[in-house]
Amino acid sequence: MRIVVSGSSGLVGTALVERLRADGHRVVRLVRSDAGGDSDRVRWDPVAGHLPPDALDGADAVVNLSGAGIGDHRWTDDYKRELLESRTRTTELLARTAASVERPPGAFLSASAIGWYGPRGDEVLDESARAGDSFLARLCVAWEEATGAAAEAGVRTALLRTGVVLSVRGGALKKQLPLFRLGLGGRFGRGDAWQSWISVDDEVGAISHLLHADVAGPVNLTAPTPVTGEEFARTLGRVLRRPAVLPIPAFGPKLVLGGELADALLFTGQRVAPTVLVGSGYRFRHAELEPALRALLGR
Repeated sequence: MRIVVSGSSGLVGTALVERLRADGHRVVRLVRSDAGGDSDRVRWDPVAGHLPPDALDGADAVVNLSGAGIGDHRWTDDYKRELLESRTRTTELLARTAASVERPPGAFLSASAIGWYGPRGDEVLDESARAGDSFLARLCVAWEEATGAAAEAGVRTALLRTGVVLSVRGGALKKQLPLFRLGLGGRFGRGDAWQSWISVDDEVGAISHLLHADVAGPVNLTAPTPVTGEEFARTLGRVLRRPAVLPIPAFGPKLVLGGELADALLFTGQRVAPTVLVGSGYRFRHAELEPALRALLGR
């Protein structure tokens, strides 16, 4: 298969490109720098609306993983605008181009996030649940709506509502490891917020699966066993053989990150069920948290 990937230099994109190439697929990466004559790199400029149509014409699939990092900066008004536009502009350009070429791609898999549901306490959320009304929820709604042109043109479009991706290469786990290895890790606040996680191996495994599965619409990419923040901290401490009993009070992260961002990432969450993914026949490599952490950390 010839698979076009945007956002290929990010945490998930890097792992996905490695997996797809190992499986024998040809991966064409959309990049914003000079492609340098590499036929497997195509320069595009989403801000200017530039994407060579032949990059998507005849492709077997397009995987869209573009977007500025949610937790990279405080949520100022300017950065909120960047978070939104970095997702909607890229997605709209890919969707419009996929819809307009002579031989449209067979599938368009476009990133989203479980933030779509907003903070929901203990409610179990599958793909039929309503959208939330937080900033992240509204961002994800707009992000998903930006795929409309592709879906309307008959391109099978799957919306990848991803949870917390666990990897030692980046993301939340990498940031937590130094403190936990020193025995200074612990739950955030009361520790009752749900964390719907997925190992990076299952994240790329699920995306690879969805390239072939006859699935369209929203798909929750989370493991079937979400945990509370307290359970996550306790499990990570046990895997590392370190104490993890010191609660981290809310005022610290809120002072550093800002209250809205800290609440969204650390003190609220979603209890998500991967109903569509499991129903499509995907089998998780890491369905439980402790074996997943042991595999990732070589324990």
